[in-house]
Amino acid sequence: MFSSSSQPSGAATAAVPSPCISVCRIDPATGWCEGCYRTIDEIAHWGVLDDGEKLGVWAELKRRRAETR
Repeated sequence: MFSSSSQPSGAATAAVPSPCISVCRIDPATGWCEGCYRTIDEIAHWGVLDDGEKLGVWAELKRRRAETR
C-alpha cells in the first residue's frame, strides 16, 4: 500500500491511509510514536482529519523520519 518513499500510494484516488504500522510506543524524548512518527494528538485526531490534513501529517512524518536518520 505504501511506496518506498513512505508516502501513501493512490492518495489522489482513495482515502488517505493511516501511517500506523502497529508499533505503538511514544518516545519520551521526541513525543513521536516509534512506529509511525506521529504525535499522540495526531494519532488521536486522525479519524476526524480531512484528506488534506492527513496529507499534511504524511509530509511531516517524512521530515521526522529524515531528521532521525
